[in-house]
Amino acid sequence: MCAPGNHVYWHCTVDTSTTCVPCPASTYMDEPNKSDKCFPCSVCDARLGLRIKKTCTRSADTICEPLEGFYCTERKKNSCRFAVKHSECYPGQYVKQTGTVCTDTVCGNCIEGTYSYGSFTACRPHSNCEIRGLKEIKPGTMSSDVECGKSVPIPIIVGVIVGVSVGVLLTAVGIKIYHKFKQKRQASDRSITFCSVPIPETDFQCEPTSPDSVTPLIVNTSSPLHQSAACSVSSGDMQCVT
Repeated sequence: MCAPGNHVYWHCTVDTSTTCVPCPASTYMDEPNKSDKCFPCSVCDARLGLRIKKTCTRSADTICEPLEGFYCTERKKNSCRFAVKHSECYPGQYVKQTGTVCTDTVCGNCIEGTYSYGSFTACRPHSNCEIRGLKEIKPGTMSSDVECGKSVPIPIIVGVIVGVSVGVLLTAVGIKIYHKFKQKRQASDRSITFCSVPIPETDFQCEPTSPDSVTPLIVNTSSPLHQSAACSVSSGDMQCVT
């Protein structure tokens, strides 16, 4: 028989006693035994909501405990094997009992006239706006407090409404006047017609003259569109000089 922290290396015979040796690293044996090998040390896996509370030795297994904010749902001896996260209270509820490593959070419901965001250890009464010299803008619920604000005098409210109404009316009138002006302008543009004025053509004649003389022909210059021209006949050809 081998003591805790050891295992059998050589079993006893008629002539010899049992030979024991220490457990190798990452193994343990927590009781007297006749085993040929030790047990593997347990692993505290964070994915299972666990962390190491006490490291494994040759004579004791690893002791695991829940992570912060978790509680154990499965145990083996004095070690946790699986843990889950504490429940969260909803808005309108309060934390009636805080969760521990062994138990889940216990929530309670708020009553009328009180509220909680879900993290309070007790529901709080709704605020009194009148005591603070304010006016209630939005009533409270079980999940939210009353909203308070400064009261606005009625004359100011009426003035704002009248001002906005007048502004809207003036804008509408301005738009209507603009559209009428635009329509009149478009109608006026369509009534304009364009005429083409023909430019009168000036006819002139040239009379033959002797080769040595040139008889100028003066064209009517009363119109700015006309110019003077002179014609002559030289060597049988008629030439015009402008």
